[in-house]
Amino acid sequence: MNTPSPPSREGPRVNEEINVPRVRLVDQNGTMVGVVPRNEALVMAAQAGLDLVEVASAADPPVCKILDYGKFKYEEQKKRNEARKKQKVIEIKEIKLRPGIDEHDYEVKRRSMVKFVEEGDKVKVTMRFRGRELAHQEIGMNVLMRVRDDLDEIAKIEQHPKMEGRQMIMVLTPR
Repeated sequence: MNTPSPPSREGPRVNEEINVPRVRLVDQNGTMVGVVPRNEALVMAAQAGLDLVEVASAADPPVCKILDYGKFKYEEQKKRNEARKKQKVIEIKEIKLRPGIDEHDYEVKRRSMVKFVEEGDKVKVTMRFRGRELAHQEIGMNVLMRVRDDLDEIAKIEQHPKMEGRQMIMVLTPR
């Protein structure tokens, strides 16, 4: 019968979990002690009333610090939460145009595209053709090229204009 393995714990190895003969030790004040036997490092941590935490397992020998593991975990969690707050999820905003778009309507759409790009989002510009407009795709292409030229300072083309059914699609991304 298969015995279940102990649950794997996330994070660095602590105290008795550190199973290497020698470690590079940094004490609770941040002072480099040097390479010492693991048992000696455990004794020093116990005398300080703190934990021995492996902070760089890839090093040879691994780097261990004497510190309060609970406080260490709390600080790490705070750092992760802070990093998550600063992340920006890039969304794709869609702007729909028509080949015969009026000048004022075009300006309103252009301002929206500028706002989206400045916020760091991608903009999918969709040119919709209806009826006989499909025979004059160059008019739609001219409007898309105007959009490209107007937003050239702040955006670059990620996907060049291409036909998909009755619409021409172009994707702009912030520079």
